[in-house]
Amino acid sequence: MAANRVVLILGAGPRVGAAVAEKFASKGYKVAVASRKGTGAKAADGSLSLKADFSKSESIAGVFEAVKNEFSAAPSVVIYNAATLTPPSDNDSVLSVPAENVTSDLVVNTVSPYVAAQQAISGWETLPADVKKTFIYTGNSLNVNVLPVPLFLTLGMGKSASSYWIDAADALYSAKGYRFFYADERYEDGKSKGMEIDGPAHGEFFAQLADHEGNVPSQATFVKGKGYVGFK
Repeated sequence: MAANRVVLILGAGPRVGAAVAEKFASKGYKVAVASRKGTGAKAADGSLSLKADFSKSESIAGVFEAVKNEFSAAPSVVIYNAATLTPPSDNDSVLSVPAENVTSDLVVNTVSPYVAAQQAISGWETLPADVKKTFIYTGNSLNVNVLPVPLFLTLGMGKSASSYWIDAADALYSAKGYRFFYADERYEDGKSKGMEIDGPAHGEFFAQLADHEGNVPSQATFVKGKGYVGFK
């Protein structure tokens, strides 16, 4: 089983992506990280750095193939941590974002993670039955909290759309042992963490999700130091 513990992190930021990679490496996973700055080579710590452009969903399959070729196993854990938004041309008009930018942002926030989930399932079918299979999408509260802020339009659209298909996938694949999570860090009172999200807290919680610990639903809201906490 240990030979098949591979995690693929799509989107490598200095907070969440880096902390999640460090946590999974500490648990014995072989780590692959894909980003625009990927080198296509192994880093000193043994992780595989891959170049990826999440605005082109057709490139996702090649990332998965590279991981399998390097580690001789498909990733059992896939984490989508990329996101983007386009500010409106008129700060007072939420519908002033050009349609082409709405489309391109939806590719990054919804279509590419959807394709990644398709690739994940294809790979999971090649892994032993006792290996836990997990897809985690780094979300926020925009899927349930519509803010009257034009800046967040395309990000909220993408998060909301992804939240839906993640819920559907978890409901329909959980019987096979495949889990899908929309992970959303909150303050203890349930308010959004916004830009104050905590990288190590994501690492701890994502590792728990990958172990399928507890009866955590697909809408995986969590609080630093507490793990899953449900909010109305």
